[in-house]
Amino acid sequence: MAIGVAALALVLALFRQPLANWLWPETKIQQLLDDGRSALRAGHLSAADGRGARELFEAAAALDPDRSDIRNALAQTAQAVLEQARRQLAAGDREAATRSLALARQLQAPSADIDPLAAQLQQAVGGDDGIEQLLQQAEAAQAQGRLDDAADAALPLYQRVLALQPDKMQALEGRDEVLSDLLTQATRAADRGDLAAAAALLQRVERYDAGHANLPAVKAVMNAALEQRRQQGERDFARGRLQRAADAFEQVLAAGEDPAARQGLQRIAHAQVQEALRLTADFQFELAERALKHARELAPDSPELSAAEQVLQRTRQARQAMEAPGTGAERERRLKVLLKQLDEAEARQEWLLPPGSSAYDRFKAAQALAPQDARVKRAAARILPAARRCLDDNLRGNRLRAARTCLDAWQALAPTDPALTAARRRLAQRWLAVGSERLGGGDTAFAQQALAQAQQIDPATPEIAGFNERVRNALR
Repeated sequence: MAIGVAALALVLALFRQPLANWLWPETKIQQLLDDGRSALRAGHLSAADGRGARELFEAAAALDPDRSDIRNALAQTAQAVLEQARRQLAAGDREAATRSLALARQLQAPSADIDPLAAQLQQAVGGDDGIEQLLQQAEAAQAQGRLDDAADAALPLYQRVLALQPDKMQALEGRDEVLSDLLTQATRAADRGDLAAAAALLQRVERYDAGHANLPAVKAVMNAALEQRRQQGERDFARGRLQRAADAFEQVLAAGEDPAARQGLQRIAHAQVQEALRLTADFQFELAERALKHARELAPDSPELSAAEQVLQRTRQARQAMEAPGTGAERERRLKVLLKQLDEAEARQEWLLPPGSSAYDRFKAAQALAPQDARVKRAAARILPAARRCLDDNLRGNRLRAARTCLDAWQALAPTDPALTAARRRLAQRWLAVGSERLGGGDTAFAQQALAQAQQIDPATPEIAGFNERVRNALR
C-alpha cells in the first residue's frame, strides 16, 4: 500500500517545478561562437549545411551584431579564407582559389590582401580571355535554368568572375538576375506555405549577395508567413488541438531555429506529460502511454518525460499490488487508517504536499482500495469544496504558489469540473499581474517564472502574448 501512495504522490509532486527551468533556453550566441571556433580550427571555413565557421559566426552576429568578439571571429575567418586561397593558387587549383577569393570578398577581407591574389588568379586563368569564357559558360547555364546547383551552374561561375574582377558589370548583372529568380521562387514557396523551401532559397541568395535589393521585401513576406504559422499554432494550442499546433510549430522550425516555435512545442509536450500524469493517477495506463508517446515525439530529451515514464511504471506496479487479494478485515483496517490520515491532512490544509501524506494522496489511496465505499464518497464531497476555498483564500492573500497547489488538488479531484476554466484563468492572470510588477522593477528572472506559470496554468489567457513580448524585450 505504501508503494501505491508514494507512487501516486510522485505523480503530482515531481512536476510542480517551474516551467521556466526548461522553457527558456540560454542564449545560443556562446554556443555558436564555440562551434564556429572549432570549425575554424578544423579548417571548415564555409558549408552549405550551416556548420562552417562563416555560417556559425554570422548566425551569432544575427543575434547580437554589436559584439566585438563576433566581429573579430569573422575577421579571423576572412584571413583563414585568404590563406586557403593562397595555398590553392600555389597548388594550381584555380577553381578552388576563385571560390575562396569570392568568399573572402563576402567576408569583407581587406582589399590590400585580396587585390594581389585576384591579380595572380586572373593571370593564371588566362587574363581577359579566361574571364570571357567563364561569362559565356555562366550565361549558358542561366539560360538552361541551372542556377546554383553545381560548380558549373550560373551563380558559381558569375562568382568566379567577380572574384577576379569585382566590378565586371556583365557578371554583376547576370548574378543579380539569377538571384532575383531565386527570390521569386522563395516568395512563391512562402505563399504556398512551404516555409522550409523558402528559407533554403533565401539562405542561398544571402550567401551570394546579402545586400540584394529585393532581399528585404522577400524577407518581409517570409516573416509574415512565419508569424501567420506561429499564430495558427498558438490558436490551435489554446483550443486544445495539440497535433495541429505541433504541426504548425514544426513547420516554422523547418525554416530555421525559432525560440517561440520551440517553446510552443515544449508547451505541447508539457501538456501531454501533464495529461499522462492525470491519466496515470486515475490508473488509465494505456491512455497515459499514448500521451507520453506524443510528448516523446516533440521533446525526446525532456527530463520531465523521463520522470513521467518512471511514474507510470511505478504506479502500474503499485496498482497491481493494491489489487492483490486480501481479507475483508485487513482491507477495512487499511481503509480506516487512510481516512483518518486524510482527515488530519485536511485539517492541516496539506492538499497535495508533502508527497505521500497529503489529503489528495490519502484520498486516492482510499479510493483505489474501496471506490464504492460511502465514506470515501463523502470524503470526496467534502474535500473538493475545501480545495476551492483554499484557492480563493490564497488568491486573496496573493500566495500564488499555494493557490496553484489548491488548484491542482481541485483539478485532480474533479478534472471535468466546468468551474475549473475560470479558476485557471484567474490564477494565470494573477501570475501575470505580479510578474508585470516585478518586471517593472527589473526582476526578469521572476518575470520568466511568472510567464511560465501562466502559460502552464492557462495558455489561452489573452494577456500572455503581450507579457511574453515584454519579457523577451527585457532579455535582449
